[in-house]
Amino acid sequence: MVMIDVSGKDEVLREATASGVIHLKPETINRIIEGKTVKGDPLYTAKIAAILAAKKTSELIPLCHPLPLTNVEVCSKVLNETAIKVFVTVKTRAQTGVEMEALSAVSIALLTIWDMTKQYEKDNDGQYPTTSIQNIQVIRKYKQV
Repeated sequence: MVMIDVSGKDEVLREATASGVIHLKPETINRIIEGKTVKGDPLYTAKIAAILAAKKTSELIPLCHPLPLTNVEVCSKVLNETAIKVFVTVKTRAQTGVEMEALSAVSIALLTIWDMTKQYEKDNDGQYPTTSIQNIQVIRKYKQV
């Protein structure tokens, strides 16, 4: 195993946007919208978690280059009565891209939402029949030429 040598590459502006969706019960989505979750605002907390995750990506993923991030933007959107979509755009001026940082940030944001709302998601058997995280993907990549 080796970390890829990027020393021959120019430092240029690089951006990546990733997204993902969490599906929850309609009652849970309503709690979030109405600000009635015991642990606080899941979307605001997910934003902070996403930024921290982007900054720590190289500590979490082996052989991932540590990058000097210049910006992390996080946006959460209630899609419908059972889904929230999170978008994260990460920017850097570096020798390699920031796709892993954007993907890590989205993943952690979605996990944070789940953690903050899981008490409302359980059925009578203690299971999570409707809760799922899906479609985590890079939706845009930019490199200055």
